[in-house]
Amino acid sequence: MGHAPLVYRNYDLLFTPRLIPQLRNLRGRTWADLIDRLSVLPETHPDVLAFAMMMINLNGCLSCQRDCYRAQRGCAHCARHAIITFKESDRELLGCYETARQLTLTQLPELELKSVA
Repeated sequence: MGHAPLVYRNYDLLFTPRLIPQLRNLRGRTWADLIDRLSVLPETHPDVLAFAMMMINLNGCLSCQRDCYRAQRGCAHCARHAIITFKESDRELLGCYETARQLTLTQLPELELKSVA
């Protein structure tokens, strides 16, 4: 099986935690505080994983393909666009994060058990 063409090699198809700091100034103060807190945590921290899961849902990452317009513009652009165009309040957006966080926290023990087996 051949390698992907050079033009596709730097594309992320799922939101990655390294992009979190780029989202800081797109909403209000509470959002910026959340981004500041998450930006210093390791990528494997449950809060960072929850944020990534929320962004994957908001961005529609699971339907992204390398040759689609969204992928060609880049994951960072897509993530910024999703946050800027989120039609609800910052409170609602933070609620989406909290929902993802609670789901992540309930799933982590199960995931840890599966990885040990």
